[in-house]
Amino acid sequence: MIVVAAATGQYGRIVMDRLLERAPAEQLAVAIRDPAKADDLAARGVDVRHADYDDPESLAAAFRDTDRLLFISSPLIDQGRTRLVQHRNVVAAARVAGVGMVAYTSGLGADMIDENVPILGDHHVTEKVIQESQLPSVMLRHPLYTELFINSYLRSAIESGELTSNTRGRGMNTANRGDLAEAAAVILTSTDPLNAYHFTGRLWTYPELAGALADVSGRPVAYRDVDEDEGAIGMMGIAPFAQSGAFELQTADLEAVLGHPAASLHDAVAVALS
Repeated sequence: MIVVAAATGQYGRIVMDRLLERAPAEQLAVAIRDPAKADDLAARGVDVRHADYDDPESLAAAFRDTDRLLFISSPLIDQGRTRLVQHRNVVAAARVAGVGMVAYTSGLGADMIDENVPILGDHHVTEKVIQESQLPSVMLRHPLYTELFINSYLRSAIESGELTSNTRGRGMNTANRGDLAEAAAVILTSTDPLNAYHFTGRLWTYPELAGALADVSGRPVAYRDVDEDEGAIGMMGIAPFAQSGAFELQTADLEAVLGHPAASLHDAVAVALS
């Protein structure tokens, strides 16, 4: 049995769609806090189980008879370390239930940083907790989602004829959520997965994004570098990392797992504007 925990988010939903293309529904289950949100999956024959990351007993029950578990990281990010408490609950429950393998959605670079680094530090600690549990495991180290940067808000850049950022023209190795979900489905149904995957999408820059917006919309869009970015780069506080080239790492892992090219910049823009 393949079980996907926290399967009703955007990423988890796509994973389930891809799994249903690769495995019989009777071999699939979801472990979610609100089973009513998965009525459509139940109608397709998927086993829907109640599981709450804050309730260890519910997790252990939901993970019964699990050969492979996709452990989707908690969306909670706070100063109280609630996310890590939840993650420890999942790992402990997986061990109690005797899960055959845990695939964890970690962050790209989590294996190389200190645990006190915001966000990635939580992934670093969680990976360590999984390894210490001695459960067979696979780390799916994700980059930032392309959709955080390339989305319908870019319509304002088309309307104004100008796209700005403070990335200094450096590259972004983000990946499409759909590609990452498809990769998870492939790995969960493969016979001999690796211990870790370092996923990156196809490198793009904001000047190239301006060009893609112009191509797809048929309207001129110029690029201008600014000192302070009011878009996703600024809101996420990642400008210094982008400017240093921290998001330019490239690996072949994603396309190797997919067996086809990852989504292109033009693909992402076309979807965002559709």
